[in-house]
Amino acid sequence: MAKARLPFLFIIDFLGLTPLIYPFDSIPNSIQFSTPGFPDKLNTPPKEPLSLKKHPVSLNAYTEKFRQVIQHIEYGNTFLVNLSQATKLEINWSLEEIYASSHAPYKLLINNQFVVFSPEIFIRTKGLRIETFPMKGTIDASIEDAHNEILNDKKEEAEHYTIVDLMRNDLSGIAINVEVEKFRYIDKIITHEKEILQVSSMITGELPENHLDNMGEWLFQLLPAGSITGAPKEKTVDILTEVEGYDRGYYTGVFGVFDGQNIDSAVMIRYIEKSTDGLIFKSGGGITYRSDAEKEYQELKDKVYVPITGKHPH
Repeated sequence: MAKARLPFLFIIDFLGLTPLIYPFDSIPNSIQFSTPGFPDKLNTPPKEPLSLKKHPVSLNAYTEKFRQVIQHIEYGNTFLVNLSQATKLEINWSLEEIYASSHAPYKLLINNQFVVFSPEIFIRTKGLRIETFPMKGTIDASIEDAHNEILNDKKEEAEHYTIVDLMRNDLSGIAINVEVEKFRYIDKIITHEKEILQVSSMITGELPENHLDNMGEWLFQLLPAGSITGAPKEKTVDILTEVEGYDRGYYTGVFGVFDGQNIDSAVMIRYIEKSTDGLIFKSGGGITYRSDAEKEYQELKDKVYVPITGKHPH
C-alpha cells in the first residue's frame, strides 16, 4: 500500500504477531482514531463526572517481579527493563466515553475492546526526514521543584541516556545523518487527579529516496519500540515475557496513519482494556540497577489516569 501511495491505518501489537492494516476507505466502524493530522469529531461528553478507583497489584507482588528484574541486571542479561503490570479499575465511564473525553495527541478505540490515549510519538516522517520522540521519566508535578528533581535524578538520567542511545541505533539501521536534536525536554500532562511531568528527547535522520517502496520492512525493523522494552532489546523482551506474567497484547505496540506520503504514529501507552475481570489499565516504568522498588511502584500507579484536559506540545 505504501508503494502504491495508498493511505492506510496500521495497528501493531507489542510482539508484532497480529497486526491490523486498513486502507482508509475500509476502516471498520468499530474502530475510531485520532492523530494530529486526522483529528476526530467525537466530543460527546459523558453524562456523569469521572469516578475512577485503582486496584493495582500489591507492593509485595510488584517487588517480587522487581527483584527478578534486578537479578537479570546483576547477571548481565540486561541493563534496562520496562516492567509493566495491569491495574484493575472501578470506573463509571465506558471505553467509548473515555475515548470521547480524553485529551491526547494520539487516540484509538478498537472493537470496544481497548482504548488508547497516548502522549508518545513513535515515528513521524516528513518527506525523507524521520523523527522519533522516546519518552522516559515521569514525576508528580506537585513535588517541590519537580522540574529540576526529574532532570537531576541520576537514575532517570541514566535511563533516558540508554533509551536515546537505543533509539538512535535503531534509526541508524534504516536512515543516515541520525542525530539527537533535542535532549531531555519536559511536557506537562493534566490528568483527572493531578499534573505530571514527562521527559522526552527528539532524534532525527534521513531516509533513502525509495523508503516508501519497502516501508513494511523498515517499520518492523524498528519494533518493538525501545522506550517500552529496554536494552538490549531482544534479550529484554524475553525477560519481560518471563517476568511480567501476563500478555501485553496491543499495549506498548504502535498505531498510526500513512497519508499517502508520510507516516505519523504513536506508542500505545496509556491503555485501558476489557478483560474477564472488567477494565484494566496497563502501565509500567523502566528499571535499572539504581531503581527503588517503591518509587517504581508509585510511578506505575501515577500512570493510571484519564487525561480529561491538558495540552500536548508535540
